Amino acid sequence: MAAYIIRRLLLMIPTIFGIMLVTFAVTQFVPGGPVERMLAQLQGSDRAGGEVHASRSMDLYQGNKGLDEERVAQLTKLYGFDKPPVERFLTMMKNYLVFDFGQSYYHHNSVVALVISKLPVSMSLGLWSFLIVYGVCIPLGIAKAMREGSRFDVLTSTAILIGYAIPGFVLAIALIVLFGGGSFFSIFPLRGLVSDNWAEMGIAAKVADYLWHMVLPVLSSAVGSLAVMTLLTKNSFLEEIRKQYVLTARAKGLSENQVLYRHVFRNAIIPIITGFPGSFITAFFTGSLLIETIFSLDGMGLLAYESILNRDYPVVLGTLYFFTIIGLISRLLSDLSYVVVDPRISFESVESR
Repeated sequence: MAAYIIRRLLLMIPTIFGIMLVTFAVTQFVPGGPVERMLAQLQGSDRAGGEVHASRSMDLYQGNKGLDEERVAQLTKLYGFDKPPVERFLTMMKNYLVFDFGQSYYHHNSVVALVISKLPVSMSLGLWSFLIVYGVCIPLGIAKAMREGSRFDVLTSTAILIGYAIPGFVLAIALIVLFGGGSFFSIFPLRGLVSDNWAEMGIAAKVADYLWHMVLPVLSSAVGSLAVMTLLTKNSFLEEIRKQYVLTARAKGLSENQVLYRHVFRNAIIPIITGFPGSFITAFFTGSLLIETIFSLDGMGLLAYESILNRDYPVVLGTLYFFTIIGLISRLLSDLSYVVVDPRISFESVESR
């Protein structure tokens, strides 16, 4: 086990290096970088995120509209583009090893502080969606497996598949129209994580206000995930229920609940539980651009979109590096969870190869 974990950790190094190298090459050599964007802003011709065609960039640099070469050189040095690409990449990776992600070009703040300021929104959306998906889908999947082919199974399958077919942003707009004061009922707030006077409320009122604001965004982001997890749970339990040991347990006189929870549950839940660590960690850091935009939530999804649009490379590369590490670690934890929930699985055969 220890050798397997060490090997997986060592394999993360070239994986992270390769991802960062490819992303760095793409961001550094495509036209319309931060220097071009700043030049376009100074010249009053900022175009959709600062895209300036490479064929015209030299003309712009030469000061056709008042920018001389000295000013261009200052901007180039400010953003670090006066150094060779290899040197910039090596310096970046050296800083990233100690989690020094530098300063944002667009927000003029450290990348770490910027990400921390956006996490409450993304954590709220991700964590509550995660709890709803697992809290609803596992019991519902078990109930569907025990009542396969019944009216309950058909109706619930139809409902969750309809929810799966509706895009999250469409559902968000529909919920706002129906329950956010759009045309029918004004029950839930339209925007923000909390109310404007949240700081003046008591503790109970703060919790209630926060949860009230989370209802529509969480429903919009969670409904689409219900079908996958529910059907996975159902099919996993159906596969176990049809096995020989279940017939043997029933023949010994065990009740259906004893068969289900003593024997079937511990085997059928393995595919679901093994994805729990990765989903739980990912829930804290994911962001949904459309959901955040519709409900005026300033989270990681909106930050990522703005960073790409504004060529804010420190934010793009810094968050990519951090989330790549989080993703690789979550995958390792998911693999290790197989051994925890099923002692029959061992990595010894993998280590001996």
